[in-house]
Amino acid sequence: MKLQVALGLMLSGISSMSIAAVSAEEAAKLGDTLTRVGAIAAGNEAGTIPAYDGGLRTAPPGFKPNSGVWVDPFANEKPLFRITAQNMAEHADKLSDGQKEVLKRNPDYYMDIYPTHRTAAYPEEVLQATVRNATECKTKKDGLAVETACRGGIPFPIPQTGNEVMWNQLLRYNDGKFGTTTSSSNTWVVDSNGGVTKTATQSTFVERPYYQTDVEGRDPEMAYRVYSLTKAPARKAGELTGLNDYLDPTVKPRRAWSYTPGQRRVKLAPEFAYDTPVASMGGLELFDELFMFSGVQDRFDFKLVGKKEMYIPYNTYKFYFNCEDQLQESHPNPACERWELHRVWEVEATLKPGMRHVYSKRTYYLDEDTYGAGLYDAWDQSGQLYRAMMLGGVQFYDHNIPYIVKHSIYDFNKGMYGVINDGLDGGYRVLTEPRSERSLNPEAIVTRETQR
Repeated sequence: MKLQVALGLMLSGISSMSIAAVSAEEAAKLGDTLTRVGAIAAGNEAGTIPAYDGGLRTAPPGFKPNSGVWVDPFANEKPLFRITAQNMAEHADKLSDGQKEVLKRNPDYYMDIYPTHRTAAYPEEVLQATVRNATECKTKKDGLAVETACRGGIPFPIPQTGNEVMWNQLLRYNDGKFGTTTSSSNTWVVDSNGGVTKTATQSTFVERPYYQTDVEGRDPEMAYRVYSLTKAPARKAGELTGLNDYLDPTVKPRRAWSYTPGQRRVKLAPEFAYDTPVASMGGLELFDELFMFSGVQDRFDFKLVGKKEMYIPYNTYKFYFNCEDQLQESHPNPACERWELHRVWEVEATLKPGMRHVYSKRTYYLDEDTYGAGLYDAWDQSGQLYRAMMLGGVQFYDHNIPYIVKHSIYDFNKGMYGVINDGLDGGYRVLTEPRSERSLNPEAIVTRETQR
């Protein structure tokens, strides 16, 4: 009988086994040698990465609350040094394959390396919940799902598997407790001839019910919810799309929907997943690589390689708010970018046998303090480097939110690149109270947004 049960689990393809949380002894490192989100508290031996001191919680001079723009606290800093194609071999161990490829292809491109600042800061309730999660939060379904008991904090501050690191990325504290809105989020695509196209201007709403443990009416299984209204180009104005993701996508798959003014009805959109190109991003980005990774982890094996030091985009206030001339022929303006040395989790994802996807392998480098900022590379079925993403963020120091959305992405096959979620004109807003569940069903969203 036991053998029959074991065979049944093997044949099902998805076991019900949970991955155990860490021991109390291991968890005691949180708040000691580890920060409460699991990063190494100390600096590195070389002194190029400082110790964590609680993050950036004080607004610099000149910051205007509710302006939608966050002042750069490091605007007067000078680069420590510059990496170019000529000297990148000296720094190869701290660069991704994607960064190296951009440098090799573009003699005019460079990376200015600035002093490292560990600015990530979180609300106390999130930190307390994260420490609790270390011994109580578990994955299930072979890492494809997490338990609802994890809600309220980073699920795995001491991750043991690649799936756990990716769940930290999916459930990172990025939008505050009640969500964020952007009144004007732009996507720019630059083709192989240097032609610039604004593929979309959208207003967006994002919230993570995972952190809304005391909000009445929220589905405790819902992890993430987003919708966007297209304002431009004119031919797509008025279109709406939305995604709802859940903690157990094997039971509750992604609920995606769309609305077009011509049809005047809301339709489910199950194709908004995996390697379907995102139309509003000019097809340059896939649905399962939104913000590096989005969706369910069932088509790839995610291996936790370990932790290493790398140059990643960080404290990129200029790129977010103060770089009008940001698009150049083959890459973003390097004068707008800021690179810092940080420790990252490295996860390698390999396509499972029998699974279909445009990529055969992917590598993720995720900042230890935020689980969001970092680098991502993807290889096609022939083993050639296909795409690379550089995702940086800014600390919303008045709300204790590491906000990480704007990024650049390169398509090396087509010789194109894009800048995604650009809000240079401001308009970012952190919500201070929850929206009602009733107001967030697709029909209510369409009625409200199309009547403005």
